[in-house]
Amino acid sequence: MINITLPDNSVRQYHEGITGIDIAKSISEGLARNVLSVMVDGDVWDATRPIIKDASVKLLTWNDTEGKATMWHSSAHLMAEAIELLYPGVKFGIGPDIENGFYYDIDFGEQPISSDDFPKIEKKIQELAREKQQFIRKAKSKREALDYFTKKGDEYKIELINDLEDGEITFYESGHFTDLCRGPHLPDTSVIKAVKLIATAGAYWRGDETRKQLTRIYGITFPKQKELDDYLVMC
Repeated sequence: MINITLPDNSVRQYHEGITGIDIAKSISEGLARNVLSVMVDGDVWDATRPIIKDASVKLLTWNDTEGKATMWHSSAHLMAEAIELLYPGVKFGIGPDIENGFYYDIDFGEQPISSDDFPKIEKKIQELAREKQQFIRKAKSKREALDYFTKKGDEYKIELINDLEDGEITFYESGHFTDLCRGPHLPDTSVIKAVKLIATAGAYWRGDETRKQLTRIYGITFPKQKELDDYLVMC
């Protein structure tokens, strides 16, 4: 058994390998439905990642800054999946969450892209979100990671992997998409109910003006359409 200390300083005992979602379910099903990620000893984890030792745990929801960040980072992956399906052969740089939403830097090659394409991308994102795709975290050796993206032909990910140490590399798989990523991510995509792509911009790879300029697409998502509507009114 392991001891889990909650924010109110109460201590509960669970079997080794308990997840944040399971802890939430032991408190209430309603809480479990709203958990987006979990803070374990100060680090934000997937709510589905096993906890194997005594830890201080905070369950994160949309009301937490870290919960929003988890949703928006996951939304960046979902947008990338949608774009890869709509524009085969694209290559991906980085796709982080930001203060309000997320972006992904993408090499579209010779395929034209503009804000006129946003509605069809948004539609595809919403279709994929409804599939309730799970985010699966997998540790990879450096060789495995390089082999995967070499076969895919994505030189941006290869460069990022070459900067990492063996033993610290993880992939996340969701639906049709696999990405190099530390996470954390949502348990699944069903919480993403409203999506809006905001703008495109040019972004030099790794901020170096001597490197190729990629297309940066900004977006934002919410768990309720009304929240998106309210956000757009304020913008």
